[in-house]
Amino acid sequence: MSEPLTGTPAPEAEGEVAVVYAGDYVNKLSGQRIERECLTRIERGCRALVINFRDTELVNSIGVSILLGVIDTAERRGRRVAFTNVSLHTLKLFELLGLTRLVVLAENEEAALATLGEFAAPAGH
Repeated sequence: MSEPLTGTPAPEAEGEVAVVYAGDYVNKLSGQRIERECLTRIERGCRALVINFRDTELVNSIGVSILLGVIDTAERRGRRVAFTNVSLHTLKLFELLGLTRLVVLAENEEAALATLGEFAAPAGH
């Protein structure tokens, strides 16, 4: 992968939204990198994750399984997950497998950040 997985510098302040770039092919290896990055961001206090699929051409079954694990972990910890820039082909796959019911879908990163911004704000602000 030629670009880093994340667009958010570490460490995040509590309540921030982290952006993770999925890359061109979400399989076992890249899925595990996405998973590690997402779990690290959650541990550092991020309240929400944006997974950007702008360069993703293919997601295989192992990649889907890993994404489901990330979503489950985030949900159990009270975090939200958004998917952005999902191609029509990948969107159909995610719909068929039920992932779209578990995440916020946004056209692009900016829309996802705006949608998740309210959720990410620490209580009382």
